Amino acid sequence: LWLIFVLGRTLRRLEGSLLAELFEFAGMQWMGSLFLFAAVLFAVDLISGFGLFMPQMLVFRLRKAALVCGAVLVLLAHIQGLRPPAVEHYDVAVNKLPADLDGLKIAMISDLHLGEMFIDADWLKARVQQMQALQPDCIVLVGDIFERNHDLAELIPVLRQLSAPLGVFAVWGNHDLMRSGRQEAGAAVLTGAGIRLLRNEHAKLAEGLLLAGIDDLTLAHRRGGTGKAYLPRALADRPARAATILLSHTPWLAKQAAASGVSLMLSGHTHNGQIWPFTYLVRILYPFVSGQYAVDSMSLIVCRGTGTWGPRMRFWQRSEIALINLRSTASAKN
Repeated sequence: LWLIFVLGRTLRRLEGSLLAELFEFAGMQWMGSLFLFAAVLFAVDLISGFGLFMPQMLVFRLRKAALVCGAVLVLLAHIQGLRPPAVEHYDVAVNKLPADLDGLKIAMISDLHLGEMFIDADWLKARVQQMQALQPDCIVLVGDIFERNHDLAELIPVLRQLSAPLGVFAVWGNHDLMRSGRQEAGAAVLTGAGIRLLRNEHAKLAEGLLLAGIDDLTLAHRRGGTGKAYLPRALADRPARAATILLSHTPWLAKQAAASGVSLMLSGHTHNGQIWPFTYLVRILYPFVSGQYAVDSMSLIVCRGTGTWGPRMRFWQRSEIALINLRSTASAKN
């Protein structure tokens, strides 16, 4: 079974190979399933002292029960992984937001991983329809948009259907930058679709409201830097009285963003661990793993991902599209 995974990765070099995708899909699903089986079997080993503190027949029965439980969890994880993303609603009080912008809606998606495990143009078309049905004022794509280099051009007409009165914006994630040629190909797709890419810069959404975006911090860290220079560069020369929303694929530098006067930070990357109990391991590197947080005077929302990476599995929660309703503190005082 592990060889299936290796074979899929090897055949992946043959662009457009259905056989490669089938092998890789089988290998990825096996990897996710093995993780869940191992988790429940390890729990039984802990309870039984690795079989030393209980009668062997009881240990045997517990392990059989664990295998049944693991099979149920694997089935549920496959179902959750194939279901369409849930729309999660967030109400956020935004400092400095003008009263006339109270109720402005931002739709956020992250971690699409287009091209990964049959996440194709048809899947994307359904997500675009989901987004447009929400009638947002602004749409943001918070990194890890692309996973494969081939056939990206077919995504342009689909992504072009994303539209909002205040525009559609994106930032890069680590998967968008890590492989040779993907960044250039992805940028061409975004440009062709009319999506503005923010690279350590900011843009004016409306009078009194700015949107800033920085490159991925995880990849910068892996390459020997920390990416700390990205934030001041993105926030430089902005009007002091404007509310600022920051897009950062990795939910790091939250404290620094809050200290710099950012009102709301939007991130992704963590997938909320994607498959329990991997969530607990993810929290070691990413304390802000999913949902809404208060970081000093700033709000942080971490999307658990609209697509999946690796196995098309999720456990417990399914994928997410975030709809954020901005509330003006000035309007609340009035």
